[in-house]
Amino acid sequence: MADNKTVPTKLSVDEYINAIEHPQRKEDCKAIIELMKEISGREPVMWGHSIVGFGKYHYKYESGREGDMLATGFSNRKQAITLYIMGGFKRYEELLDRIGTYKNGKSCFYIKRLSDIDIEVLSALISESLKAVEEKYTILE
Repeated sequence: MADNKTVPTKLSVDEYINAIEHPQRKEDCKAIIELMKEISGREPVMWGHSIVGFGKYHYKYESGREGDMLATGFSNRKQAITLYIMGGFKRYEELLDRIGTYKNGKSCFYIKRLSDIDIEVLSALISESLKAVEEKYTILE
């Protein structure tokens, strides 16, 4: 069974953020760190080379596969800032109707800039995502 590729590292969150070239994107990422720290009550940790995570949980599937995953987090990508929202998006439809301009995938929430979305609604979305994780798992660290 393959090991998870996304794992906590000793890389510096500050160095990751300071390496972002676009000034507004850098400021948005700093603001997201503060928001996620406040909501999660946890300090940021680099997962791999490009994901800033807050908290982690241990999962074990019926197949026997198990591992650790970040409870919430984000990554600065070329096209957008990707926020990791757990629990699928169907349960968050009411929030998504009010949040602003975004795209989403299975557990990924993509925004171009924080000014495109309602920060209060984003805070609620992150909080609800953490609750979804806590419903199934114990959040560690």
